[in-house]
Amino acid sequence: QVQLVESGGGLVQAGGSLRLSCVASGRTFSTYVMGWFRQAPGKEREFVAAITWSGGSTSYSDSVKGRFTISRDNAKNTVYLQMNSLKPEDTAVYYCTAGSMVQAVRRPLSYDYWGQGTQVTVSS
Repeated sequence: QVQLVESGGGLVQAGGSLRLSCVASGRTFSTYVMGWFRQAPGKEREFVAAITWSGGSTSYSDSVKGRFTISRDNAKNTVYLQMNSLKPEDTAVYYCTAGSMVQAVRRPLSYDYWGQGTQVTVSS
């Protein structure tokens, strides 16, 4: 069992930056693929970024590529999402997720565990 707790969300002006953190419980954190998804009101949950257990491979949605960076620190059981050049359309609840056998990193059903989410609001 893995529990995920996100933090770092908040209100920021367009062009600003935020760093989200997700702390995971469980001794097998380092073996999981970790991801970030987001969901805006009235929209489906969408993929943002993912990182393999070693951190050697990352994947991003086209909408955030070049602006967001995902990273992890297995010694701290933590995954991060650095978000720069934020836009109003980035406003959403951001969810951290973990999966042990992730075949398709962009599909929510590929993941086993989800955090409660943290709100990110970008004002124009």
